[in-house]
Amino acid sequence: MACFRECHFIARNSDMEAHSSKRLLSRKRRKEGSNGETEEGERPGKVPRCTVGLTDPAPFADQLEAVTTPYQRVSMEEARRGTPLDRPVRVYADGIFDLFHSGHARALMQAKGLFPNTHLIVGVCSDELTHKFKGFTVMNEDERYDAVSHCRYVDEVVRNAPWTLTPEFLAKHRIDFVAHDDIPYSSAGSDDVYKHIKEAGMFAPTQRTEGISTSDIITRIVRDYDVYVRRNLQRGYTAKELNVSFINEKKYHLQERVDKVKRKVRDVEERSKEFVQKVEEKSIDLIQKWEEKSREFIGNFLQMFGPEGALKHMLKEGKGRMLQAISPRQSPNSSPTRERSPSPTFRLPFFTKTSPHSATHGYPISEDEED
Repeated sequence: MACFRECHFIARNSDMEAHSSKRLLSRKRRKEGSNGETEEGERPGKVPRCTVGLTDPAPFADQLEAVTTPYQRVSMEEARRGTPLDRPVRVYADGIFDLFHSGHARALMQAKGLFPNTHLIVGVCSDELTHKFKGFTVMNEDERYDAVSHCRYVDEVVRNAPWTLTPEFLAKHRIDFVAHDDIPYSSAGSDDVYKHIKEAGMFAPTQRTEGISTSDIITRIVRDYDVYVRRNLQRGYTAKELNVSFINEKKYHLQERVDKVKRKVRDVEERSKEFVQKVEEKSIDLIQKWEEKSREFIGNFLQMFGPEGALKHMLKEGKGRMLQAISPRQSPNSSPTRERSPSPTFRLPFFTKTSPHSATHGYPISEDEED
């Protein structure tokens, strides 16, 4: 299994180097501006998709078969130049790795990418050594071993790692270089536990990730203690499991109820604001539409009934037509005059020529009638 993991890591190492270098440059890169404020650096372009994950966790060193072949360390120049595929550079990194976080993973990523062909061994100290030299941990040693073994950059995990690295330990695990940040680590009565490693030319420095550490995470939890206690009480943990007294438990429950009421009031206020805003928007729309319709109505009214409207023109045209219809037509002055023929004299048919009544009344009788 170890050989399979080595071959797998060797085959993907070139791609991992390019990707890891891009991630290192892209994260937390800052450049100072002219006014002293920090600005985001340029982000690199997108990288092609590739599958570099593993399906199995890293094995523990005490579970691997022992290697009996003689081992000779490589120099820094040889390691940087590149070693044969069957001879990866064995880099060792150790730590507590409590509450395993991205800062731990980034440190191991840097250790993995130190050389073109790297086999990364990670040592995790036991609870006994950690409690003795550093302090109490949140996770126990088995949880910390398991967390490190599931990091994608790790090829091998050493359980119960020593606090100070001895020549015998380095020879046993065939270690070429030790990776750690370059800040002097004072512990176990020494100003720097890696001093003898640096003097032997076996030290490979890495960079710490600012803004995150196990101590910072614990500080956040202690600072927001009440918040997390109330959250866990809601999730079903008992006061005994949380080491909370009866009075504090009731206090937290009361605070939670008060907060629920506040949230409800806040929700009602927000909904009321949204409703008022919608009503205002609709009223504004109605007013605008009413103004548009009123302008249109007034314009149409003026076009019909105004001083120069269509109704006045219609009345003028109707009046003119009526006058033309009532007044007779006059003959033109240039037309020739004609003599009017005498109109025939009216004669009653029952009157005769010799009738005295006709003579008395003086009706004239034409000659034609007499004939």
